[in-house]
Amino acid sequence: MDRGDAVPIAELLEERRFLLEVANWMLGNLADAERVVGETYLRWYELPEAVRRGITVPRSWLAKTAGAICLSWLALSGRGTVGHEEDHRTRPTDAEEEAGRIVLDALESLSPAERAAFVLDAFGMAPGMVADIVGRTEPEVAELTDRARQWLRVRRSQPTTPQQHDAVVHAVLRACAAQDGERLASLLCSDVIAFFDGGGKVRALTGPVHGSRPVADSLLTLLAGRPRTGLTAQSVNGRTGLVARYGCQVAAVISLDVADDRVAQVWVTLNPDKLRSWNRRRTHGGPGSGRSP
Repeated sequence: MDRGDAVPIAELLEERRFLLEVANWMLGNLADAERVVGETYLRWYELPEAVRRGITVPRSWLAKTAGAICLSWLALSGRGTVGHEEDHRTRPTDAEEEAGRIVLDALESLSPAERAAFVLDAFGMAPGMVADIVGRTEPEVAELTDRARQWLRVRRSQPTTPQQHDAVVHAVLRACAAQDGERLASLLCSDVIAFFDGGGKVRALTGPVHGSRPVADSLLTLLAGRPRTGLTAQSVNGRTGLVARYGCQVAAVISLDVADDRVAQVWVTLNPDKLRSWNRRRTHGGPGSGRSP
């Protein structure tokens, strides 16, 4: 018997409950969450005994492993939940069930990285560990978490279907291509906010822009039609967004958060470091499908 695996029953049950909750909120249903937890414990017992004994906080190792498995499942599924089969072993109240459904529906609209960062942060995981799981730096994880929180606040009050989102994004694309400021402003919420991330590597607006007309003007200035400049609709963070190119180089990636048939938030990534993966794809078979900048 390995006495290193002897743990009080209360700790065992609490540990498993914690892992199930993390996986359930990341994947969206309990059946998939249980499979993740099973895989997590399988990996634990596949470790050599000496390695297991050297892990001072097993719960942290287990949480990190479960989070990584969930993130890989989300990436493979493209976005959102892995499955939607119902599970009747727990019977929450109608109010709890409805609240949970609303939050999970909103979480489905996040990219895998945003969803993982938000859920793991909400469960109190250390920023360094979250960054390790998501494969980003701590500042980038903080940005993902903040973006997810703001988007969930929007979605809670004004849910939008993928079809509505796509229609609005393509309308924005047409307005930008035509340099039609009035039309573009009409597609934005009156209190829309735009964020421009240049990372200190290019000259970009350093603070958020508020209001439909100022945001429209800022976007049109940025995307002004010039020779060799093009704008296309592509998958960005699991939802349709806009990608601006100068020649063959991706110069900006724009995420649009849509609520009630209007754009509520705009995220413009201009930082060359964050666009490196987009431009790498150019040398490996073209732009393909989007991914987080």
